[in-house]
Parts: sequence; C-alpha cells; structure tokens
Amino acid sequence: MSARSVVLVGPMGSGKSTVGRALASRIGVAHVDTDDLVSKEAGCSIPEIFDRDGEDRFRELESAALARALSARSVVSTGGGIVVSGSNRTRLQDSDAFVVWLDGSIDALTQRVGSGRGRPLLQGDVRSTLQEKIVERAPGYLEVADLRVDTTQMRHVDCVDAIVAAMEGVSA
Repeated sequence: MSARSVVLVGPMGSGKSTVGRALASRIGVAHVDTDDLVSKEAGCSIPEIFDRDGEDRFRELESAALARALSARSVVSTGGGIVVSGSNRTRLQDSDAFVVWLDGSIDALTQRVGSGRGRPLLQGDVRSTLQEKIVERAPGYLEVADLRVDTTQMRHVDCVDAIVAAMEGVSA
C-alpha cells in the first residue's frame, strides 16, 4: 500500500467522514476530519463559528486545519467547501496526497443531508442550495482529484474498495 495520505473531497452528503473512517481503518492510518480540527481550534461548533465569526473566519480555520492534516500520513476528510480557496487547491495539488472526489446524485446527496440541520450553508431549500454549491465547487473538485467515485449506489465498503484498488494501480 502506498505511503501517501488520502484526502477526501466532495459535496455534503457524499460520505467523506464515513468513508474516511473506514478507509483509515482498512489501510492502518489515522483518520483526520478537518471540521473536527476547526471545531477544536475554535472551541465551538461549526454553526457557532459561522454565527459568531462568519464564513471567512471558518475558511481561515479550515485552511489551517488542512495544512495540519497534511503534515502526517493519514486519511483526511474535508468539508465540502475546502476547494473554494485557491490556496487549498494549490496545497492539495502540491502535496503527495492521493485526492479522491466523492460525488453522488443530487437526489442521494439531498436525502443524506436531510434537513441540513447543523450545516450552516444549507439553510432554506436544501436541494436547491446543495445543487448551487455543487455547481460552484465542481471545478475545484475536478482540479484537485486523482480519482472520482460516485457514491450514489455504493456502500461505504465498496467506496473503500474502489479507492484502495485505484491506489494500488488496479482499475476498479
């Protein structure tokens, strides 16, 4: 197995955290979630950061969390907007990490995020807002990804299998 870190990017509801934990367990490395690092650094939840300090501050903390996460071999689950920042895209491209874009149909993603509770950027019409975010961020995901996995019909274990196979150079 490769000595590279794996970074999971993609929209909300694509399975980054769940797949990340399973993949880390499979390949025997730590799992790091940038949202968890941000919350720990700020001493509060992400919705509280958005309410108290705004999205710009959250993005600053998120960029710092990505830099820390990439400092050691691990599986890194990122927030859906990690690619909004050009410096984050550059950091991902310049790292030796294997970057995986987890994606899914709008129907599957909308079902998975439910009401959007706890997701500050999904207020109001969840489906429409999610679709707008995907359209806005897809070029960034494409720019950084070494592999794209459509999670719409896949179990988490199947996603892990596909990522491991790709990392080993086997077509999945």
